[in-house]
Amino acid sequence: MCAGSALRAPPSTVARSMKHYADPIPHGTTTSVHFFGHPAHAMLVPFPIAFLVSVFASDLAWWTWSDPFWARMSLWLAGGGALSGIVAGAVGTAELLAVRDIRRRAAAWSHFVVAVMLLSVGMANWGLRLGDAEAAIVPMGLYLSGLGVLLVGVAGWLGGTLVFEHRVGVLNEDEED
Repeated sequence: MCAGSALRAPPSTVARSMKHYADPIPHGTTTSVHFFGHPAHAMLVPFPIAFLVSVFASDLAWWTWSDPFWARMSLWLAGGGALSGIVAGAVGTAELLAVRDIRRRAAAWSHFVVAVMLLSVGMANWGLRLGDAEAAIVPMGLYLSGLGVLLVGVAGWLGGTLVFEHRVGVLNEDEED
């Protein structure tokens, strides 16, 4: 048997099962988790985004004025961001797992990983504040809320890449009727 005969052997089961990854990903992917045709994940993510960004703003307000109102506001915003983020994340995860063409996109998995990191930071930030909201702000609360803003930006960028570049969850013109 010569050395080149191994190259002419029939493809292995693994090679055949991996062949579909070489196929081009179709441009545009419809949603499977929706309300009356509107993607549910896209409708839910503005809430945790607004809450988690506002935690940082209210932390800065407390740091500036030392008014206990801002510490309580940060506590409530962190809780709202964490809980609404879990709901949006569950819907996004369902979408990721349900639609094969979404799972095949690197941006979808990157968005998923960053969003899980964001939820972890959001939950930790909320948990930190439950005991004493004012004492939790400096330094750890500010650090976690600032990191949350950074992660919101990265997750949002990746989510925007999925929508605007890959057309994930966007109706085609013929689907609108």
